[in-house]
Amino acid sequence: MASMSRALTRNFRNSHQLRSGGPLDSLPKYWIPSSSLSSPFCSSAAAATISEQPPEKESGSRLSKWLLFLPGAITFGLGTWQVLRRQDKIKMLEYRQGRLAMEPMKFNDISPSSEQLDDLEFRRVACKGIFNDKMSIYVGPRSRNISGITENGYFIITPLMPVSKNPECVQSPILVNRGWVPRSWKDNSLEVSQDDEQPSDIAMASAQGSEKSSWWRFWSKNPKTIEEKIPSITPVEVVGVIRGSEKPSIFVPANDPSSFQWFYVDVPAIARACGLPENTIYVEDINENFNSGCPYPVPKDVNALIRSSVMPQDHLNYTLTWYSLSAAVTFMAFKRLRPKKSRR
Repeated sequence: MASMSRALTRNFRNSHQLRSGGPLDSLPKYWIPSSSLSSPFCSSAAAATISEQPPEKESGSRLSKWLLFLPGAITFGLGTWQVLRRQDKIKMLEYRQGRLAMEPMKFNDISPSSEQLDDLEFRRVACKGIFNDKMSIYVGPRSRNISGITENGYFIITPLMPVSKNPECVQSPILVNRGWVPRSWKDNSLEVSQDDEQPSDIAMASAQGSEKSSWWRFWSKNPKTIEEKIPSITPVEVVGVIRGSEKPSIFVPANDPSSFQWFYVDVPAIARACGLPENTIYVEDINENFNSGCPYPVPKDVNALIRSSVMPQDHLNYTLTWYSLSAAVTFMAFKRLRPKKSRR
């Protein structure tokens, strides 16, 4: 009985020491036997031992955490870029509007060899001359919306030639974009060009007629003086804006002058096709007082020159979109990295 009482007393003391955090808690972790890890009293020490990781894994996890903020930084940069683009677009449109508000200057005051020709873009000019319709070039197709109906057509570019002994007219040829014309204009011009391929017969008939009239005047008893009447040439006045070549996108095909296909305005190439110098000035007609009896060509609208494919309001919408995305992905990154609360 005495031995049994001593054994019970010893067991009671050991259990009391385990509850009160006695000598077992002060022992090193590696002294704890593996069988005791399953007890609830040693769960905290076992978790601390298992949670220890090498430093390489810790650096890798830290890098992956920083990568979560990369989409937010990229979208924030795109939004800032749209802010800068909006400021540049506002300055460009204000510059165009200010140039178009100036009084038209006489074209004779401008020379094609002027070093400041690029600075004259969007400057209104007034010029007079005669259109050489046979050298017209059609650029397109270009669509035009009339009362909700879309119609395909072309821009017609015609050389404006000088008139001899007329100081008010241009002194050198220029290229004029007269405006929009329907597709039938190009088809008719091709038919006329084919009909003009036989000028020799007409020239021979006119020579025979002139020869017969001269013999008739010689043998006639009462010769009559025939006054040659030269038709008066009335120059055409064009009020336009000096422009440069277009910058086509990657989706626009290349021009093919040999087959008379022009998809965008290339001023030097068009000048060569018309037999003019490459530094020929290019003007877009904006005269609104055109002949109502002949509705075509339709000159360009002045307001179209101060518009762009992407306006400042569009840049503002893009800015708000990118900043919203940046805020959303950054919030998701913080939420992902926030430590979770331990469940009891």
